[in-house]
Amino acid sequence: MLATVNQLADSLTWIRLGLHVTAATVWVGGQLVMAGLVPAARKVSPEAPRALAAAFGRISWPAYWLLIATGLWNWAAVTGGSTSGAWMAVFVVKLVAVVAAGVFAWRHTRATSAAARGAFAGTAALASLLALALGVGLGG
Repeated sequence: MLATVNQLADSLTWIRLGLHVTAATVWVGGQLVMAGLVPAARKVSPEAPRALAAAFGRISWPAYWLLIATGLWNWAAVTGGSTSGAWMAVFVVKLVAVVAAGVFAWRHTRATSAAARGAFAGTAALASLLALALGVGLGG
């Protein structure tokens, strides 16, 4: 059952959550958009996917680090009160997913074969989607 909300969040909460959601939109949504663009880009030029990936990297990596920073800020804001053991367990799994997403995305940028690039990109996207879903659950 959802609780009734009687007040708006304070301005720092709006900023913190707004930055976090915007960064997640860029990081996670951007990966999904890139997955859809790559096949069309290949038809334009064999080099087009790499150019798109480089451009996306200039936007996505700052978003990833903003997610880390605002995630720590979120954790500090939430753990100032009490959190259950279940909440902390989900939070730890989310942290693992966030780190995995970053590692696999980085490995994608360093891969030398198309198969490895695809595998790392897919795994990074799945880890990112898992982190997103867990974050929604943690938001209560």
